[in-house]
Amino acid sequence: MGITLSAGETLQLVNINTDTIIFTLINTLIIFLLYKFFLHKPVMKILDERKEKIAGEMKAAEDAQAEAEAMKQEYSDKLKESREEAAQIVSAAVKRAGERENQILAEAQQEAAELKKKAEESIELEKKKAINEIKDQISDIVIMASEKVCEKEISKSDNEALINKFIAEVGNE
Repeated sequence: MGITLSAGETLQLVNINTDTIIFTLINTLIIFLLYKFFLHKPVMKILDERKEKIAGEMKAAEDAQAEAEAMKQEYSDKLKESREEAAQIVSAAVKRAGERENQILAEAQQEAAELKKKAEESIELEKKKAINEIKDQISDIVIMASEKVCEKEISKSDNEALINKFIAEVGNE
């Protein structure tokens, strides 16, 4: 098939040249071999290294995430322990305050009892003093009465009447 040109020339559109085909095949084979030995292996090596690097980074990220989770759990545990410890401290402080309150009340009751006892002892002492003073006054009165009796001789009946009268007067005072 050809195109006819002026002057009787024909131009062939499709021309199969076996030399060109063989040369093209040999060039393609050489390019393929060059690619395989010089380009494919280094590119595959770079790709494998990149793959290993990515895998290492993924492993490091997973390790970091696991470590972060562990730290989070540790923080939560420590926070829980701190809260429990704070509750125990507050509970112990409340207990100590209650014990101190009871101790203060006991001391106050003991002090009040001691003051009451001292007051009762003081009252008893004052009572004894008053009785002793009364006895002293009675003895003074008896001495005065005896002096009067001695000044005047009285009969037994007058003496008894005088003593009864004296006792009645002392009882009224």
